[in-house]
Amino acid sequence: MSTTRSAAEATNGAPLLDVRDVTKRFGGLVAVDSVSFSVDAGHIKAIIGPNGAGKSTLFNLISGFYPLTSGSMSFDGEEIAGLPMHAIARRGVARTFQTTSLFSHLTVLDNAMMGYRMHTKSALFDVLLRTPRTRREERESRERAFEALRFAGIEPFADRVAGSIPQEAQKRLAIAVAVASDPRLVLLDEPVAGVTSEETDAHAELIRTMARRGHTICLVEHKMNLVMGLADSIVVLHHGRKIAEGTPAQVSADPAVIEAYLGAASHA
Repeated sequence: MSTTRSAAEATNGAPLLDVRDVTKRFGGLVAVDSVSFSVDAGHIKAIIGPNGAGKSTLFNLISGFYPLTSGSMSFDGEEIAGLPMHAIARRGVARTFQTTSLFSHLTVLDNAMMGYRMHTKSALFDVLLRTPRTRREERESRERAFEALRFAGIEPFADRVAGSIPQEAQKRLAIAVAVASDPRLVLLDEPVAGVTSEETDAHAELIRTMARRGHTICLVEHKMNLVMGLADSIVVLHHGRKIAEGTPAQVSADPAVIEAYLGAASHA
């Protein structure tokens, strides 16, 4: 499966995603407080922190679900702060959610086809009259969806209703929906929540394969074994602020991180 541009085609070595002094307030609550970090093309960046640290809020800001209170964000050198979700998605940003967000009454294949729909141009007129463009785009959507399902390892579930398949398969379907949109950056919000240790290992390999195929990954995850084995670099949030950033080895040895999140006992 190809992406719109490969990691090698990144803009003059600049980061694919650049987040600068991003803040989000909800009334008197500061959920994200002047956070800055960047994600290089082709890399896996993890964002960790205790519950309530602001991780999912940060993803909602990057994807356009929430507007920024202040700060800036650029994607491939172009400012995206203030753009609606669909405009950011069209630029090549896809995301999954902590709670698998699927059309549970539709088939697995239909769900995967939704991921490609943003690239189609058929209007209501085309759909009603079944124009050649509509038929062509439907074929393209099905082909791209099947390709995404094969990639995620759930093609045998294609004709099953999405709500009836196992939780682990639903997690893979969420990734397939994202991949079907041909993104350059994929935001994975707790991709292995609720799955077994064996399933976690299989998901880790799937995420590595995504990166090898040119997808840049930014993930929020609580399972530290997965994060430490996957991430090229890690950002640590605490009470909405960034308290550390670095390689897995650097972050795991940082006293502030040990105190706030990882726990001194694990390093005793």
